Amino acid sequence: MDWMTLAGVYLLCIFYAVAEVIICVLGIAGNGLVIWIAGIKVKKSVVSTWYLSLAVSDFIFCSTLPFIVVYVVNKDWPFAFFMCKFRYFMLWLNMYSSIFLLVIISVDRCVLLMFPVWARNKRTIRKATVIVVLAWIIAAVCSTPSAVFRDIRHSTYKQQTTCIHKYSYMKNYIATVTCRFVSSFLIPFLIIFICYVLIIRKLFNQRVRYKKPLKIMTVLIFAFLICWLPFHTVLLIKVHKKYVSITIQHFSFILVSANSCLNPFLYAFMGKDVKEQLDKVNMGNVVTQMGAIELSLIQILYCMRSSCILHRHLC
Repeated sequence: MDWMTLAGVYLLCIFYAVAEVIICVLGIAGNGLVIWIAGIKVKKSVVSTWYLSLAVSDFIFCSTLPFIVVYVVNKDWPFAFFMCKFRYFMLWLNMYSSIFLLVIISVDRCVLLMFPVWARNKRTIRKATVIVVLAWIIAAVCSTPSAVFRDIRHSTYKQQTTCIHKYSYMKNYIATVTCRFVSSFLIPFLIIFICYVLIIRKLFNQRVRYKKPLKIMTVLIFAFLICWLPFHTVLLIKVHKKYVSITIQHFSFILVSANSCLNPFLYAFMGKDVKEQLDKVNMGNVVTQMGAIELSLIQILYCMRSSCILHRHLC
């Protein structure tokens, strides 16, 4: 490499590290605040159960980001063999659980608006807890291949250790990546999209003022699409042995990471009970400023107003 190339790689590493550190700090702060409010301050409900579990998932994910930052900056895996497997298992566990919970929240909102009487009688905290536990179990099962097929490789020539995926057969790797794309992006996105289309149609038919909910739900859909589509696109390209620049790979993972610190502001902090608790502890302005910083990370140019989603129906 010439010095220009080395300088470019160095700047890329700095940009990636700084971006992930910012996301880590904002994600831990935002999700930690949601955990405190939804778990302690707010009266337990079905909605608070969703938000609490989503916040726990995103909090754990953001807490593990420093491992990746150290790995990328040093170009060397300084941790133990167990941590190689554990880190990537936790990475996918929290990705899956977070995505599944976003789907659950979308379906719950849709059912609550489409079938209000049935939802009032059937939606219980106990059932919500069971659904959350099942979502985590399924997420753990889906994440297992990430741990099973992870290994450490030592290079005496380069004097470095790498944490790599190691499949005996290429077809196993292709099957894993394809299943991940279908189960953690394609199907969840379709479900979320359909749910919000049904919600908008219902509001329109009832002649409810829907401009503000429409903007919010558009942001939710596009945030999911923007954060996850590049990541899965990169994986699908790589599985066919096509070259993907390291810059694009880093940027796609930054978007995925950003989703975990955006969720508290896209979901929890829009809720009526959560906003009331924030006002009590004078945190409203802080949350607004943090939300503005996080939204700018992925250049979503929508104005996120402090209004309750679909008014009292979906809070």
